[in-house]
Amino acid sequence: MIKVLLNNKTGKAFDRKTLSVMKKVICYAIEAEHPDIEGEVSLTLCDNEYIRELNSEFRGIDAPTDVLSFPTLDFDMGGYTIIGDIIISLERATAQAEEYGHSLLRELCFLSVHSALHLLGYDHVDDEEGRIYMEKRQEEVLLHFGIGR
Repeated sequence: MIKVLLNNKTGKAFDRKTLSVMKKVICYAIEAEHPDIEGEVSLTLCDNEYIRELNSEFRGIDAPTDVLSFPTLDFDMGGYTIIGDIIISLERATAQAEEYGHSLLRELCFLSVHSALHLLGYDHVDDEEGRIYMEKRQEEVLLHFGIGR
């Protein structure tokens, strides 16, 4: 079983229903790959400035991004695994939902499953097979929850 711990750095209340679906998407994506895993994922919702600072510090890119993933899957505490951190810019996700013409829920869930797959080691930048797999799994997970385009 996976626990998703929320850290809201936006300074604003966040819709509980949306958060519940995001947590379910993250858990489903991870548990489908590792059915016996017990552990936790930290989910941080933030603004563009906060994620820009992280992106600059950890990736050397001084610009905001939509989502960052920091895997720690190898950190096992006697059967309980700290899987990693997901950081999502709510500002960026809102803008992308408008740009792509779909709901904020869909965008946040897409970013959540995308990042969860990164926590498991999948890469879409330097690995063509990984990119194809990630795209397929992302859509499968979203469709499982009835979240289409």
